[in-house]
Amino acid sequence: MRFLIIFVLIFSLGCSSSDPTGNQDPNGDQNILYQTVNAFPNLSFDQPVDLQHAGDNSGRLFVVEKAGIIQVFNNESSTENTSIFLDIRERVDDRGNEEGLLGLAFHPNYENNGYFYVNYTASDPAQTIIARFQVSDQNPDEADESTEQEILTFPQPHNNHNGGQLAFGPDGYLYIAVGDGGSGGDPQGNGQDLSTLLGSILRIDVDGQENGENYAIPTDNPYAGNDEGYREEIFANGLRNPWRISFDTETERLWAGDVGQNSYEEINIIESGKNYGWNIMEGTSCYEPSSGCDESGLTMPVWEYGRDEGISVTGGYVYRGPTLESLSGSYIYGDYGSGKIWALDYSDPENPSNTELLQADFSIPSFGVDAENELYICGFDGNIYQLEEVNQ
Repeated sequence: MRFLIIFVLIFSLGCSSSDPTGNQDPNGDQNILYQTVNAFPNLSFDQPVDLQHAGDNSGRLFVVEKAGIIQVFNNESSTENTSIFLDIRERVDDRGNEEGLLGLAFHPNYENNGYFYVNYTASDPAQTIIARFQVSDQNPDEADESTEQEILTFPQPHNNHNGGQLAFGPDGYLYIAVGDGGSGGDPQGNGQDLSTLLGSILRIDVDGQENGENYAIPTDNPYAGNDEGYREEIFANGLRNPWRISFDTETERLWAGDVGQNSYEEINIIESGKNYGWNIMEGTSCYEPSSGCDESGLTMPVWEYGRDEGISVTGGYVYRGPTLESLSGSYIYGDYGSGKIWALDYSDPENPSNTELLQADFSIPSFGVDAENELYICGFDGNIYQLEEVNQ
């Protein structure tokens, strides 16, 4: 996420978006337009960066605020109150524009064990912490802050490119999006260095323990058991700042939006052992063409866009909700800087089709889905939005 460049835009942008742009439905219906509507008009949040549900049939939503708070509330448009589920502001370093509490994932068996996982940055030393907490025995709307167990930590050389998303895959393992460590241009070459966790998607087994760690390495991880010094947690590498990842509930594909450097933003489908090119490539182009680049063994993005469309991609979700039939099966994503929201139809991988749905007048840091796979959009104006069809 390129907060350093565009964070200053937040306070000058409007607070809602209700006017459709006139773009056609990606499935070909010329009469369907889209607009955003405030999903919870009585609620407001402070820099929401993630939205999740617990998978416990409670009908609740959880919104992550960058400073270190998780709010919980009933998923009803008329909801007027939220509860603080977790407050770890004293543990979170959010002084940098890209630091803070960045991700939340509930254990697949949360309904029985009460475990959930967070991704946050801390200082002294500067590091990312993946930690497990447990819900209170007395109150389902409150976590027990004393139950924190650090699962995985790794140093952060700079205060940007932290990635931050957590997601449990259909295999039950925890996937962790990790940026290249920051600065600009990946000066340490972390994206192509398999001896560091930076610049990668990680995959760990949080239900196991081995080698003194509070997690285990899945035996089918691509570098499990290697003798070359590669980090066995790595599932895929060659990423700059994978800002938001998600699994398609139908195809089980893992999607990622990877923020570019100077020219291109990219969408990737993440697969085991694949190298997505950074910092050899930016999108499908050589990052520094004057020095040449070797593209052999690299996996190109399934879609990219340039600076005329936006400056910081926000990965989204393949739409599998019950409301927007016209978008079913399309990958919905946006751009934090421009506010544009697109639908990428990847049903024919050889000929993907990308359609702009609308341009919101707020910055888009994240998307989320509820238990019914209905899509939500986090706005840095403090609101949570949904897409709505406007039939003409």
